[in-house]
Amino acid sequence: MASSGSEGLYTLRHRPPSDKLVDQSFRFLVTALAALVAIILFAIFLVVTLDAREAIAKFGLGFLVNSTWNPSTENFGAFTAIYGTLLTSALALLLAIPLGVGTAIFLTENFIPSRYRTIIGNLVELLAAIPSVVLGLWAIFVLEPVLRPLLQLIHRLLGWIPFFSTMPTGPGVMPAVLILVIMVLPIITAISRDSLNQVPPDLRQAAYGVGATRWTSIFKVLLPAAISGIIGGVMLALGRALGETMAVTMIIGNSNNFTLSWFAPGNTISALLANQFGEADGLQVHALMYAALVLMIITFIVNVLAQWIVKRLSLKYS
Repeated sequence: MASSGSEGLYTLRHRPPSDKLVDQSFRFLVTALAALVAIILFAIFLVVTLDAREAIAKFGLGFLVNSTWNPSTENFGAFTAIYGTLLTSALALLLAIPLGVGTAIFLTENFIPSRYRTIIGNLVELLAAIPSVVLGLWAIFVLEPVLRPLLQLIHRLLGWIPFFSTMPTGPGVMPAVLILVIMVLPIITAISRDSLNQVPPDLRQAAYGVGATRWTSIFKVLLPAAISGIIGGVMLALGRALGETMAVTMIIGNSNNFTLSWFAPGNTISALLANQFGEADGLQVHALMYAALVLMIITFIVNVLAQWIVKRLSLKYS
């Protein structure tokens, strides 16, 4: 054994020069590519920041709490768009997480034959291939008209609550939330399914061995073991929800009037940029770049938070 180990070490130390050159070239290539990604990200952040300087100097942090957006008076504030971005993303995740994780559990457990689970899994993943503009059109002509009577009923019953105080009559925040659910569902489902499939079978067998039922093993063993991957998928879906543009722009109503109601028309930062950048001029361009900078910072915070949560959960359940 010692002899074979010495021979292996000798081989590693005395590889041909061509192999060492290939290793060094590969190491240089991957390092350069990683650095290129960081440089591109920094360049985007720098360009957006430089273009937003004038608006930052004029409005300061008040831009974040001002809900007025009036190009004629050059009075700009992104609070309505920031609130709409965070609200639609949070509500979408609140609905999509149980649906996506539940679908992943259904696809990884033997509730139905394997061929049917494969078909269902492929159908869920196909949702990610539908263009956002098609989903936006579907939301306008199908989802919103079907959803409107239910939302009107909720308004009549619970209209005294500020979140339901507006009579829904067309595009609004809630239809945008539901279209976001459809768009982030494949991400959560696919990553959660892969995370559950990576759990060692010995854990399941050990749980059954100590008398655990199927549902006990799922909630007490499998989900905790896969939770870091699931959280990573959720955070990735949150990033998609924060930055989604076309479908949300088509169905949210694009109103800059702030309201707490989930049934009223609203706005997001992405929708604000899509609607106004083409015709913007002067200070309005800088204000839009300021809003884009805010969205980048929010996305950055989400990614840092995701890394922290995944690391903590990995340490807890490792």
